[in-house]
Amino acid sequence: MMIFTDTHTHLYLKQFDEDRDAAVRRAIDRSVRYMLLPNIDRSSTDRMLDLCERHPRHCFPMMGLHPTSVDKNYRKELDHVSSMLETKRFYAVGEVGIDLYWDSTHIREQKDAFRLQIKLAKEKGLPVVIHTRNAFDEIFHIVEEEYAPGLRGVFHCFTGNTSQAEKISQLGFLVGIGGVLTFKNSGLDRVVKNISLEHILLETDSPFLAPAPYRGKRNESSYIPLIADKLAEIKGVDVATIAQVTTENAMALFKLEANEQHA
Repeated sequence: MMIFTDTHTHLYLKQFDEDRDAAVRRAIDRSVRYMLLPNIDRSSTDRMLDLCERHPRHCFPMMGLHPTSVDKNYRKELDHVSSMLETKRFYAVGEVGIDLYWDSTHIREQKDAFRLQIKLAKEKGLPVVIHTRNAFDEIFHIVEEEYAPGLRGVFHCFTGNTSQAEKISQLGFLVGIGGVLTFKNSGLDRVVKNISLEHILLETDSPFLAPAPYRGKRNESSYIPLIADKLAEIKGVDVATIAQVTTENAMALFKLEANEQHA
């Protein structure tokens, strides 16, 4: 039986207020057994943890400060991140990074928050889930400066070019591939063709970036098989291989325990 993993889904957001538990069940029914939930900021933590507590065998939380939530008060937010990492189990530090697409006002603060959260990940032995928009150079610079044996993670929602993908692999990180892969003329298919399957994770980033044929509508974790189908087509393998390898990649990166793997 195929088992898929959605390594990046925001099922706790308001877009799922009417059918959150049903969305989790739909994913499970489509063989998406494991869903990793990235935090955004202090305002999202309780909702994220509540969902994970209701579905402890299927939903697994991360803790981090999203770059678009970084402002002049980011140190207080980072205190929250640090405190939560001391009190509960999380599977990654994320999502973190640098986003210069929407607003570059707080670029200095974004860089500092990213660096400090990488340090937290190293201290806790956790992977880093990286968000980057218009900021690959800045991200690479900080990751290289902070690099240490054991530092690992994923560049989520990867839409970069081949040289950027190669750089990510050289750093020992993985790439998260989502619905953009199914978009006509996105060009991501040509890049992904040259990325080893052992360096790929599947994700939805729901409720955003729904794959075809749902593009423009609300995304959800049950759509992972649609992304897997497209990846199988590009790689020239069957979907069962995609499910197996990408789930094994996720299990290894996030260190899900045996009882969780067989939930």
